[in-house]
Amino acid sequence: MSQQTINTPEYLLYPSPHNAHRVVFEFQTFVPQLYALIDLPSFELTGRYSLFSAHRRADGKMGQLVTFELQADQQRFERLFVPD
Repeated sequence: MSQQTINTPEYLLYPSPHNAHRVVFEFQTFVPQLYALIDLPSFELTGRYSLFSAHRRADGKMGQLVTFELQADQQRFERLFVPD
């Protein structure tokens, strides 16, 4: 079954089937590596989060968008995430 896309002014988003929350939260990080494996539970985040495949409208770049309910979780992710 295909997932419905989400259109925002900045992105065209494709929700991950593994998302517990299919919400685009306020705090966002774009990861330009489309095929990087992002295991969000391993970051031990406090709040809710979601992951999307993303097409960034500004430059046409494909990647992944990670969104966070809490800014502290976004900062933790950005500090700890190292793409392969």
